[in-house]
Amino acid sequence: MRALITGITGFAGSHLAEFLLARDVEVVGAYRWRSRMDNIEHLTSSIHLIECDLRDAISIRTVLQETKPDIIFHLAAQSFVPASWQSPADTLHANAIGQINLFEAMRSCNLNCKIQIACSSEEYGLQSEDELPIKETNALRPLSPYAVSKVTQDLLGWQYFRSYGTQVVRTRAFNHSGPRRGDVFVDSSFAKQVALIEAGKQEPVIRVGNLDAKRDFTDVRDIVRAYWLALEKCEIGEAYNISSGVARSIQEVLDLLLTMTDRQVQVEPDPDRQRPSDIPVLLGDPTKFCSRTGWAAEIPYEQTLRDTLDYWRERV
Repeated sequence: MRALITGITGFAGSHLAEFLLARDVEVVGAYRWRSRMDNIEHLTSSIHLIECDLRDAISIRTVLQETKPDIIFHLAAQSFVPASWQSPADTLHANAIGQINLFEAMRSCNLNCKIQIACSSEEYGLQSEDELPIKETNALRPLSPYAVSKVTQDLLGWQYFRSYGTQVVRTRAFNHSGPRRGDVFVDSSFAKQVALIEAGKQEPVIRVGNLDAKRDFTDVRDIVRAYWLALEKCEIGEAYNISSGVARSIQEVLDLLLTMTDRQVQVEPDPDRQRPSDIPVLLGDPTKFCSRTGWAAEIPYEQTLRDTLDYWRERV
């Protein structure tokens, strides 16, 4: 079996490539020319990399013509929420237009393989307490340009399924973390700051944003296993939440991380880390997905956080 991963150089993409290779799946990875290759340096001899910009319709069509994948995992995206406020048009272009180009390339190549599109819990946006935990039937109330782009991707998946029979499975993953997570994301940012403090490269101060927000964290290695199961067992056209079903405040995350170091640190609010609008609670109900696939989150969040801290300790 040949699998195409768009965004293979990213956090989830690199872990998915490892997962597939362990199952003797041939892996083709599409990447942008300016992508950092750090996450997949250890995999380059085992995968086939092909340069592609999803914003260029001809580029992605050429990739599909050359590789003819049996399954596609569409992970490529501008995925950092704060950046979407700074560059909303670029975010919509990369995420929504990029996916349209991919779908149209599949149609022009008569490629009717299964495709998983990585949507996001951010689509749900503002939810009241009586709407928690969030089910797939909850209203979508996005609170950032990134979230709007993900709603667009999600609904495009539904539309192409209904209009053209495209074999789309829509996964709405809640927060996921682990080794190789970018340092702009909250728990990885905290972990890197701790590692820098331990190494004497940063003053003993951790800078933070909103500590009251609550998020549902799952280890990325559990998430990519879920992506595989989504194409193996889920109903085409449907949307599925992937989450642990447990919400932690960012304050709890920070407190847990600080138990993993012997350094005494101060915590300081950083206005630059505050968002124009933030979601108070994202807590997912993964019942639909678990019932369909038998999946369950297996890696405790404490291990996820410790592995993330050790990852940064090795690099600072």
